[in-house]
Amino acid sequence: MTLSTLEDTGLTSARRYAVLVICCASLLISVMDISIVNVALPAIRDGLGASTAGLQWTVDAYTLVLASFLLLAGSTADRFGRRRMFRLGLIVFGIGSLLCSLAPGIGWLIAARAVQAVGGTMLNPVAMAIVVTVFPDRAERARAIGIFGATAGLSLVLGPILGGVLVDGLGWRSIFWVNLPIVVLAVVFTSLFVPESRAAHGRRFDPIGQLLVIFVLGGVVSAIIESEKHGWGTPFIVGLLVIAAVSAVALIAYERRREEPLLELRLFRSVPFSSAVLIALFAYSGFGAFLFVTTLYLQSVRNLSALDAGLSLLPVGLLICVLSPLTGRVVGSLGPRLPLVVAGTALTLGAAASMTIGIATPLPVVLAIFLLFGVFLGTINPPIANSAVSGMPASMTGLAASLASVGRQTGMSLGVAIAGSIVGAKATTDPQAFVHAAHLVWWPIIAMGLVVLALALVSTSRRALLTVQAV
Repeated sequence: MTLSTLEDTGLTSARRYAVLVICCASLLISVMDISIVNVALPAIRDGLGASTAGLQWTVDAYTLVLASFLLLAGSTADRFGRRRMFRLGLIVFGIGSLLCSLAPGIGWLIAARAVQAVGGTMLNPVAMAIVVTVFPDRAERARAIGIFGATAGLSLVLGPILGGVLVDGLGWRSIFWVNLPIVVLAVVFTSLFVPESRAAHGRRFDPIGQLLVIFVLGGVVSAIIESEKHGWGTPFIVGLLVIAAVSAVALIAYERRREEPLLELRLFRSVPFSSAVLIALFAYSGFGAFLFVTTLYLQSVRNLSALDAGLSLLPVGLLICVLSPLTGRVVGSLGPRLPLVVAGTALTLGAAASMTIGIATPLPVVLAIFLLFGVFLGTINPPIANSAVSGMPASMTGLAASLASVGRQTGMSLGVAIAGSIVGAKATTDPQAFVHAAHLVWWPIIAMGLVVLALALVSTSRRALLTVQAV
């Protein structure tokens, strides 16, 4: 029996949903910080005299650290206590946000973003594990995960909107101030309402496994980030990819022999779980590319302000708010297949329809096409989250949620990198060239949508569901 079973018995419905609100608030600020910085980059460049590379690392330092340390955060929370790690993550995230707002130079800002991300690693997967713990009923858990998923998707869309408002009104430093009151309230309410829970048998720290994970993800993400500057065939990029490949082979070989590995490979015997990680990777690659191309199109081609560009995404955010809770209920009653099929179809159709967007396309038509991406993101998160943790042993829920989050964060990095490498810096100065390049971006996104659709059918088959028992 786990500690969570002992403490959570008899929790009232009001307290359970209070815990859900706290977890969603933490998810809101940690995920929103992935996208909120994008609209502030011109102001940061002017304010700190930053180079283009400095601005790029301001965004990517956060995502890279998140992807690299999510596994450690999830397994550590399972061992030492999820509430304890969650509260620590809030505090570190708040300190990082404060340091970002005070940064005197671009180097300091990049370092502070990394501190933010260290705190963020303790929020997303640990919050998911807490939600799973306090909602033991399958149907109620699916609804809670739907709300949690709605927050994750909405956070990414709210980032550009809120960022535009704050930058235009108070300056770029204000995008980090907004986190501070939320962090303070979340720390207080976590102490009051969130019950402590941990695995019956916590995993020992795996320093070699953690180091290899950093080399794998860091090598791949760094190679993608720097590929436009250095070129794919240069020794630097090839060296990064070799390091990532060798580290991946070493990681698998080492973790297979370890009694309590950081990366529990037997989880991947479950087809629904492994498919959830892959779906998260491809889905968020598509969304990362969409967000990157869309914000540039609205500002560089349509000459909208940062605020107006962000507000153009508001209908997408509202659609996510409506669909995600409904999707959670569908997952709870019918399973994940239908939402995943809808999500894959919407992503594919959205990318295909986006190929018709030109310089003079009426803005209402453009916004209508964007709604397809709202349908996609509103239906993708709940089935991913549910498939990642359903059927997992109680001792591994934090780790399972972490792996799904790694798929999301890595996918965002891949999507932005793919879109950036195709569009290129020169195309952003020529509207016609940008539109032409953007049409090329949608082809890989169509492929990503088709992959999501195929995995939706494979992972929900009867044969696939039987593999959960192997875990």
